[in-house]
Amino acid sequence: MRARREILALVFCLVTATTTFAATVTYDNRAIVIDGKRRVLVSGSIHYPRSTPDMWPDLIQKSKDGGLDVIETYVFWNVHEPVKNQYNFEGRNDVVKFLKLVAAAGLYVHLRIGPYVCAEWNYGGFPLWLHFIPGIKFRTDNGPFKAEMQRFTAKIVGMMQQEKLYASQGGPIILSQIENEYGNIDSAYGAAAKPYIKWAADMAVSLNTGVPWVMCQQSDAPDPIINTCNGFYCDQFTPNSNKKPKMWTENWSGWFLPFGGAVPYRPVEDVAFAVVRFYQRGGTFQNYYMYHGGTNFGRTSGGPFIATSYDYDSPIDEYGLVRQPKWGHLRDVHKAIKLCEEAMTATDPTISSLGSNVEAAVYKTGSVCSAFLANIDDKSDVTVKFNGNSYLLPAWSVSILPDCKNVVLNTAKINSQTVIPSFMHESLKTNADSTDSIGSGWSWINEPVGISKASAFSKPGLLEQINTTADQTDYLWYSLSMDIKGDEPFLQDGSQTVLHVESLGHSLHAFINGKLAGSGTGNYGNVKVKVDIPITVVPGKNTIDLLSLTVGLQNYGAFFELSGAGVTGPVKLNGLNNGSSIDLSSQQWTYQIGLKGEDSGLPSGSSSQWNSQSSLPKNQPLVWYKTNFDAPSGGAPIALDFTGMGKGEAWVNGQSIGRYWPTFIAPNGGCTDNCNYRGAYSGNKCLKNCGKPSQQLYHVPRSWLKPSGNVLVLFEEIGGDPTQLAFATRQTGSLCSHVSETHPSPVDMWSLDSKTRRASNSTLSLSCPSNQVISSIKFASYGTPLGTCGSFSHGRCSSAKAHSIVHKACVGSASCSIGVSTRTFGDPCKGVKKSLAVEISCA
Repeated sequence: MRARREILALVFCLVTATTTFAATVTYDNRAIVIDGKRRVLVSGSIHYPRSTPDMWPDLIQKSKDGGLDVIETYVFWNVHEPVKNQYNFEGRNDVVKFLKLVAAAGLYVHLRIGPYVCAEWNYGGFPLWLHFIPGIKFRTDNGPFKAEMQRFTAKIVGMMQQEKLYASQGGPIILSQIENEYGNIDSAYGAAAKPYIKWAADMAVSLNTGVPWVMCQQSDAPDPIINTCNGFYCDQFTPNSNKKPKMWTENWSGWFLPFGGAVPYRPVEDVAFAVVRFYQRGGTFQNYYMYHGGTNFGRTSGGPFIATSYDYDSPIDEYGLVRQPKWGHLRDVHKAIKLCEEAMTATDPTISSLGSNVEAAVYKTGSVCSAFLANIDDKSDVTVKFNGNSYLLPAWSVSILPDCKNVVLNTAKINSQTVIPSFMHESLKTNADSTDSIGSGWSWINEPVGISKASAFSKPGLLEQINTTADQTDYLWYSLSMDIKGDEPFLQDGSQTVLHVESLGHSLHAFINGKLAGSGTGNYGNVKVKVDIPITVVPGKNTIDLLSLTVGLQNYGAFFELSGAGVTGPVKLNGLNNGSSIDLSSQQWTYQIGLKGEDSGLPSGSSSQWNSQSSLPKNQPLVWYKTNFDAPSGGAPIALDFTGMGKGEAWVNGQSIGRYWPTFIAPNGGCTDNCNYRGAYSGNKCLKNCGKPSQQLYHVPRSWLKPSGNVLVLFEEIGGDPTQLAFATRQTGSLCSHVSETHPSPVDMWSLDSKTRRASNSTLSLSCPSNQVISSIKFASYGTPLGTCGSFSHGRCSSAKAHSIVHKACVGSASCSIGVSTRTFGDPCKGVKKSLAVEISCA
């Protein structure tokens, strides 16, 4: 306890220390200027609600260790003001605490207030109650909208000022953003767009934050707002004034995952190429979107159809662990760029051609000179002459020369190690009652089909879902009772007919006389649902119950708030063969908002109705399940493997870990485990996990768990077997590195004198996670090794001594470094460029 108090006291001192000295933040044509000094800044996005407060300090420290100067985050209006004038800044929504932790780590903040955020976040971050304000139109020259936007923006700025968090007050915030990517869609708003943007700019500046404001993707951002770039590449971007710096607010480190899609990833060589190209061509501020993506807990994901995982192939993964080699290689990139900061901030680059698709950019002021040599060809390596020296430039790469002579780093040559993560599965240790083995520790409650709540109401016709539920729940029941005579024309073939339903989305389940008859779902590319379900009816009274559900509300596009959901029709009964039909759309339907179990508090696990005395229902629709369980031992991050379940939502100790949907399978084609980084990247270029569930593992934060007595609740819509659920703890599997003799020596060697630097060799370094040591050498080859981490093989030449040399240098140590040269290993094949590949285990 004493140690904990000392840590808290240290954090308090660090936080308060950051508020002691105010900083002046301005800008000019080259850079953001802090206290009169131009800065080359590296930033990364971490969204505070997508992780937990217990994770924040470690995420921030890993960001700092990775070479970041700035943490960028949106402010999420709908989590902070879920009901008008009722605010929530607690727990994961405690933005002030998050920013103070960033300050305590000695980093700056870019606060993107928006308040529209996009971010694959539900409704783009807007609270749904905005939709019901009379006369409102979002993101345009509309009085009711502007009044609410100004009120919330002023609320956030006021909070930041009260906590002295702006740099002008000695705090960490050096930049703020108003609006977000409006330039992508402003043409749809016609003549009202320009005055709206002018108003937003004036409103933001009037709040007197003392720091610059930016607008991303807004080429006509009015002075003094800085317009910035978002995209996979921004080296060709130029600001709209020669008085503004070249800034990149979103460098997409990967791409988001929709349910039903394969998992996107972006090779680090391409990310590094994009980053260095940007700085090469005059940029001085770039931000990774995302640096840590995190998790869409609860019902926060947008889209529709955005998955619960928001990993984004970020340098820090969803579970808070560094992703190697992405994190390490980008750390080296940042160090290399900072070696050029003095020259870069003093002048504009002089750019010249060194041949087809090859260019040099030189920053020179007095005796200080730094250069970047780029080969933007996506196929051919090339050797170029620069300042009288020869340089080999691999295709799609940039070399950094801090002194205009020596290469400290090439973006295509990775010195950092690769880590292949693995998940250790273990069964869910449920605390079964000793008197009951029927459910193996599980109890359950059936959710009634159709109308079961006193709050149900009837109206003629089919209602749009979002206007009806106000997004308080994913679920809306549409129920119809009807008498069917045996001689109805559409029943010419007996009791068989076809139920035809059309919906704006996103998914629906049709029940006939209390039994599930069929389901339909849209997808990320087309959210609408159209189903034709063969059904059997009975003479007399029949009930049709349609359970319509949303999977996150739309977050992007012009007028996205007008995108509806739910069964808007037509709903018809069609004859099997004779073409006759009856349209049910305009009849008197009964509606129920949400589920009975939601109103009964079942997500918390409370209720006396849980049943554990009869056989556990499996593979049945509309079932609530509950169990008590012990947390997995150790400190490794935890996921739940939902193999065996269908679709629904899960809660741990009353907190929602999000929607699960392991039965939504990615397409079979289009994936590759070894994507060629050369050439322009797009969100569907590099995919993995084809033919498998889009998301099978769901993050359970350690801080949500107790050692024992935890409560897991599931609501299963379509049918599953909860006894198949298992824990998966995130482990480090194989750890590898592959370095050639042509690799530059490690960036950290640059601090040595020039004579030592010239004598230094390429070096392969390996390091185990904390509290582990290298236990074995799985593979070691010096010569011409082939393959990638986990599948290395010997090439046509290999030193016989490689394995024993690496074993002696590494086993038993937490880390080791080995020179990649013939001096270390001998020369197994003279005249051939050689490399060293090593794969280890840690324990």
